[in-house]
Amino acid sequence: MRTLTLTLLIFPLFAQDTVYRPDGETLPGPPSPAAFREWLADIVHWRNERLIRMGYDGAQYQRPELKWSQSNFVQPQMMVEDRYFYDPVQRRYTVDRYLDDLDRRYGGIDSVLIWPVYPNIGIDSRSQYDLIRDLPGGIAGIHAMIDDFHRRGVKVFFPVMPWDQGTNDPGMPNAQATARLLAEIGADGVNGDTFSGIPRAYRDASDATSRPLVLEPEGQLEADEMLAWNNQSWGYWKYSAIPGVSRYKWLEPRHMVNICRRWARDHTDDLQHAFFNGVGFESWENIWGIWNGLTPRDAEALRRIAMIERHYASFLTSPAWEPHTPVLQTGVYASKFPANGAILWTFVNRNEYAVIGPQIDAPAGYRYFDLWHGVELHAEHSRLSFEMEPNGYGAILVAKDADAAFLTRMHAFKPLADFSREWRAMPQRIVEIPRAASTQHDGMIHVPAGEFDFNVSGIEIEGGNSDGVDVQYPWEPSARRHHLHPMHIDSFWIDRTLVTNAQFAAFLRATGYHPADDHNFLRDWKDGKYPGGGANKPVTWVSLEDARAYARWAGKRLPHEWEWQYAAQGTDGRLYPWGSDWRPSAVPTVDRGRTMRPPDDVATHPQGASALGVQDLVGTLWQWTDEYQDERTRAGILRGGSYYQPEGSHWYFPQTYKLNEHGKYLLMSDGKDRSAGIGFRCVADE
Repeated sequence: MRTLTLTLLIFPLFAQDTVYRPDGETLPGPPSPAAFREWLADIVHWRNERLIRMGYDGAQYQRPELKWSQSNFVQPQMMVEDRYFYDPVQRRYTVDRYLDDLDRRYGGIDSVLIWPVYPNIGIDSRSQYDLIRDLPGGIAGIHAMIDDFHRRGVKVFFPVMPWDQGTNDPGMPNAQATARLLAEIGADGVNGDTFSGIPRAYRDASDATSRPLVLEPEGQLEADEMLAWNNQSWGYWKYSAIPGVSRYKWLEPRHMVNICRRWARDHTDDLQHAFFNGVGFESWENIWGIWNGLTPRDAEALRRIAMIERHYASFLTSPAWEPHTPVLQTGVYASKFPANGAILWTFVNRNEYAVIGPQIDAPAGYRYFDLWHGVELHAEHSRLSFEMEPNGYGAILVAKDADAAFLTRMHAFKPLADFSREWRAMPQRIVEIPRAASTQHDGMIHVPAGEFDFNVSGIEIEGGNSDGVDVQYPWEPSARRHHLHPMHIDSFWIDRTLVTNAQFAAFLRATGYHPADDHNFLRDWKDGKYPGGGANKPVTWVSLEDARAYARWAGKRLPHEWEWQYAAQGTDGRLYPWGSDWRPSAVPTVDRGRTMRPPDDVATHPQGASALGVQDLVGTLWQWTDEYQDERTRAGILRGGSYYQPEGSHWYFPQTYKLNEHGKYLLMSDGKDRSAGIGFRCVADE
């Protein structure tokens, strides 16, 4: 009872006397137009008291080198595996191709978040910093690639993952490691993956370098005080018919929010909330190698929103911003941004029908320009009338004059209704594996023909069971996570064990093979020789192309995934090669260290053999099988799991020893794709 009394006495000292309190990252709008004045006074009171309690200092928003974030309206998170970004055949970055596509589809971007880490991290002990350095061309190549973005006026972010504490230790605090590496490559900002506000240590570490970074946390700030040094952030908002008000922009109008709704297939809500608040949009389409492209209508809406926001960016940081300024039509909402002796209004029509007629009272003594339609308006009975499409947009400039060229560009646009709202999954194709009927079967096991229920699921951490997740087999209409297909398997031969260092060395001696992209090629070898005592260890640090080259030399090929599973599982649906009960003694001991130990020799775990006698199928190394491609991404299907399992986070590359599950490994370049956690075995046709 004494504790309760003390709590009741203390609580009022910390509680604000406000009605319309924030809900997450937004403040609720007024419940009705009649409540507007009371609502506005209440949220102004909340803001003033919060700033006092925070001891707020907006100095970070006045720094010239960081001010660009205040007009950073459109930012995609871009996977480095995006095929529009890097050409592995020509071995060069194709920044212009990537940007030209975005210019064409939705009017271009202001910054890009380049993502080289998750979901592949954890396949071996390379850390987030190692995976950046492993990008094609190393530090010099990355710097030149960033320069290509800068020449197009695009700023560049890279991520930092606080959860990456199970791989190689960078040898210094994450804040310092991040700041130093991003300064070295010439980046402009850092995205804090899973950060609820990037800590002040990152601001200090960045300022200690020659290249101060804009800090952009992914999640809601742990405390509003962090707004002082996090110049921008992502927004995961709740959407309602009455648009909410950005909490952080309301506290600090110069703070940029990029609203993110990555899995949405209709972005009407998030685009309208962004335009209403005068904030930005995370135009994320390649989500961990899963393409969730903007529909033509959303893309066209983004083009026009971004054009207005960029052209009139100085209005959108106005400290006199008035959200939910009074309008005349039901279901229409507007924000008022006074600046430079003029006013910009942004409108959203939350109705499913067009709204035509008077929209807002017109202040006297100005000219009126309908920016959305690119025409000048004239007040009738002190009101401005214009049309907004169903779930559409509007923008009015009240000023002495307007940019005639800008109006002409806006006037040329077609209605949004002319653009499709249909979303479609991107089709994939399997990369053909030519037959290889070898007559040499030493070290191989015969697999008889049979009928097989190929039943397998992808183990991607994200994406759920949505259309487009995982892969599209040749008999399926689109990619999906779960697959079941009865099929006939022709007889073939399969290597009893994984290909060893000694076998790969024989291939090199016979052929003189050396890959064009040799970064990380046989990284654990020295002077062309595998480590002492390593003859019977499975070869690692070989790319999919390296494995294919070996197989061709041997008169063999890589297995299709269903062949690998059939040889491991047989026809009884067992979960493991030896049966359906787990046996720890049948696989190598799990390695959870920050530095990955070498793999065990092949054939040292005979209890793990399949009924046919095939060994090292699970728990030794991931194994290359098929490759799938769509227009934007390539991925290799890995089977068997690995003994290396870094601990401390569920975001590391997920493991599976089960025969009805597979891993999907995104492919960029041979040098980055090679791994200490991936080996291979071959098959031969009869």
